[in-house]
Amino acid sequence: MATRLTQIPALEPDPLEPGPDDVERYIEAVQGLSKANAELARRAAWNQIRLAGARAGKRPHEAHDTLNRIFRLGVPPDPPLDGVTRGIMVTPTVGRAADLALRALGSVWMPWAGKRFDAAAQTGDNLLTANARWPARVLWPSYRLEPHGDGFAGFSFRTYVSPGTLDPDREALKIDYDSGENPGLLVRNVLDELVQVVRGAYLGKALLRRDDAWRLLGYFALEPAVTVAEERPAAARAVPAVAPAQ
Repeated sequence: MATRLTQIPALEPDPLEPGPDDVERYIEAVQGLSKANAELARRAAWNQIRLAGARAGKRPHEAHDTLNRIFRLGVPPDPPLDGVTRGIMVTPTVGRAADLALRALGSVWMPWAGKRFDAAAQTGDNLLTANARWPARVLWPSYRLEPHGDGFAGFSFRTYVSPGTLDPDREALKIDYDSGENPGLLVRNVLDELVQVVRGAYLGKALLRRDDAWRLLGYFALEPAVTVAEERPAAARAVPAVAPAQ
């Protein structure tokens, strides 16, 4: 359903204590904006993802419900992702104590920087910061990361579209690591699922297979690296940074 730009401000949820219904309604409205407002839609969707991640520290049930609803509003990326994307870990969903510890660690050390896609080959890999090298050698001594820019690339995947593992009534882009190219410890048992909320804003679920069952480890988000590069000289136009939850 088409949305008029003038409707958006009145629908914007409270950034600190929204209801999942409010965010869901807002994202649906943003998705209905015309192509002329595509950049506004991207910023609005990205901001709601980041805000939900920030709230997860103190309001985990609401934040996780909100992120799941945003994910379920998405579709497989169209056009397919191709090239470098910048990534953020939105929030873990392992368990309360573990989540708080992982959030604290992620605030000071985040080795994952994004993903690189080859749309034609339906493959890709992950982009890592320079300080990921030694932890990777400890965990996977025989695995070697590939130098890429100031960091590394590794943990390759193949991509395909199919129904969601936890959301079988929704289609998602599967990011599948089950390949002999990857280390056997943990990596091959990971499956990422990604949807396009609006063009330029992508939300993912990270899943881990244990005993033939899939468990949600957390949410991540991607945006094209070209978008990030274009925003840096124009910080005044960027979405305000969200303070991390304590």
